Amino acid sequence: MPPEEVAALALALPEVTEEEPYGPKRPVYKVGGSIFAMLAAATKAHPEQVTVKCEPHLALHLCQQHTAVRPWYQGRRWHWITVHLDEGTVPAEELTEMLHHAWECVVTDLPPATRERLHNLRHGQQRRP
Repeated sequence: MPPEEVAALALALPEVTEEEPYGPKRPVYKVGGSIFAMLAAATKAHPEQVTVKCEPHLALHLCQQHTAVRPWYQGRRWHWITVHLDEGTVPAEELTEMLHHAWECVVTDLPPATRERLHNLRHGQQRRP
């Protein structure tokens, strides 16, 4: 999946913002002020990639299932995974699920009222009076 599609998927989730605190071609995607995904352009050392927040048990499973998925080399090792976008081994549907899961990981830690509002927006529900 091209990085542009990854960015579009991330921005389609409720109240997601895009920033470039680490410089051009390194956008991060936030919800509630916290990062859930980071894109990185290709370099000599690595292809284009996206790093997403992930529950540790799922991160381990995904790393075992796909050669294109690796633990993030920085930060808390099993709370983030990096997906190389050029290897083509991760189906688009699964990468979409990873982005949704990453968004959910951040939303789960937000205050209850914010969490409920975001879940309602994502699932197209009206807020109860």
